[in-house]
Amino acid sequence: MNDQDQKQLGKILWKIADTLRGAMNADDFRDYMLSFLFLRYLSDNYEATAKKELGKDYPSVGDDDRRVPLALWYANNPDGITEFEKQMRLKVHYVIQPPYLWNSIENMARTQNCELLSTLQAGFKYIETESFESTFQGLFSEINLGSYNLGRSYSDRNSKLCIIIQKIAEGLSGFSKEIDALGDAYEYLIDQFAAGSGKKAGEFYTPQHMSDILSAIVTLDSQDPKNGPKKRLESVLDFACGSGSLLLNVRKCVNKAGGSIGRIYGQEKNLATYNLARMNMLLHGVKDTEFEIYHGDTLSNDWDILRELDPAKNPTFDAIVANPPFSCRWDPTEAMADDVRFKNHGLAPKSAADFAFLLHGFHFLKDEGVMAIILPHGVLFRGGAEERIRSKLLKDGHIDTVIGLPSNLFYSTGIPVCILVLKKCKQPDDVLFINAAEHFIKGKRQNQLTDEHIAKIIKTYQTREPEPRYARRVEMEEIEKNGYNLNISRYISTASAEEDIKLEAVNDELVALEETIQKARDKHNTFLKELGLPLLV
Repeated sequence: MNDQDQKQLGKILWKIADTLRGAMNADDFRDYMLSFLFLRYLSDNYEATAKKELGKDYPSVGDDDRRVPLALWYANNPDGITEFEKQMRLKVHYVIQPPYLWNSIENMARTQNCELLSTLQAGFKYIETESFESTFQGLFSEINLGSYNLGRSYSDRNSKLCIIIQKIAEGLSGFSKEIDALGDAYEYLIDQFAAGSGKKAGEFYTPQHMSDILSAIVTLDSQDPKNGPKKRLESVLDFACGSGSLLLNVRKCVNKAGGSIGRIYGQEKNLATYNLARMNMLLHGVKDTEFEIYHGDTLSNDWDILRELDPAKNPTFDAIVANPPFSCRWDPTEAMADDVRFKNHGLAPKSAADFAFLLHGFHFLKDEGVMAIILPHGVLFRGGAEERIRSKLLKDGHIDTVIGLPSNLFYSTGIPVCILVLKKCKQPDDVLFINAAEHFIKGKRQNQLTDEHIAKIIKTYQTREPEPRYARRVEMEEIEKNGYNLNISRYISTASAEEDIKLEAVNDELVALEETIQKARDKHNTFLKELGLPLLV
């Protein structure tokens, strides 16, 4: 499926969603829509693998038989089901029984079967508890098929679901069943739902153009970005991963460069968003053995794999990306002052956890790794505890690049933001400042960065070449003199250059104007003379 077809599929599905949700809250309907897409993906993948596994034993059904082929095979081979499902768990790492496959559900919807709702409920429960290993339980935990949002009565809800599923099936019917196609459609819908979610969007989605910048930066050679992308990342972490789109973009960036990723790690506090992330990974063909998404609080650090006290066993990552909640309040305990993540830098203020998130991620960065994090512009210059943390990071040579971005790039906020690039070991003893705040296209709801804007930022990061009013390498001595304030305007002038005035040209222009005026005056005086009126001097 080409890019145009993928975009068209996304638009069709969004139109269906926008039409069907009616008065339902966009966030609520999002969970239904995306869950049905996920069920379609799981089913298509499962049936395709089953067909290969069974070979000539895979049955064909008649035109008048509404059962899926696997239902017929299950009916004819009751003694072989256990062994078959065991084999399928080895092949695709999960099992879906015939009644719960998408095509079975679609058939029920098309015939307005009154058992559709109860079958879906049983199917989701089965997938949650039986299909996957324990780490994947609860995928549909936030989907309430008994919600009054779908209808007041069972019959009303059943009818509503029949319509929704029919429309989705019709929208998908003319398109490829490739993993990437459905995965990209899923991403498109997440983007569209985010656009309608206002401030809530920040909980689960990083705009694509921002994601592209961070992904490119962390996949380039850490010591000399001019060498291009790394061929191998053993691990990548996003500790506030939302729907997982940023992690997937890093994977896409590495694969595009002909490289590979060992394992993907993400953490998400919101349960519904955590489920979105796990679905998103699987929808994009990431095997359950290739990623781990944890549901928990990043700042309290309740993820066991990150709580290793032995420094020799402390987990570290090649690349860390993050778009954490901006300036959210937090309540650090006294014990946190001795937390290994914070004790060398100090605690972020209760009013803004921005540096707490940064220090959390930075602690787990490999010596040769790269971290890129999106933060509000205030972290560059705010005083107090933030100034002390910022100063320590600068003195230790850990802040590599500061990238200033335009305002109104996010669905969740209109404030200007920045990207901080951090490294534990970096070659340049200066800090690269990139002022991209004026480089954007104004949109209806959000400002946009074009491919050209993104490419310019990435190229400047790679080369570290200065450019008037855009990029400059600043020595630590100058930063120290400015009290470790990183406000970009202190280092890069944003004022427009005064245009050189060529006096000879200006004089020639004035002479020409004077001649024009004189000719006009002479002509006018001719008319005045004929009329017997006083002449112009």
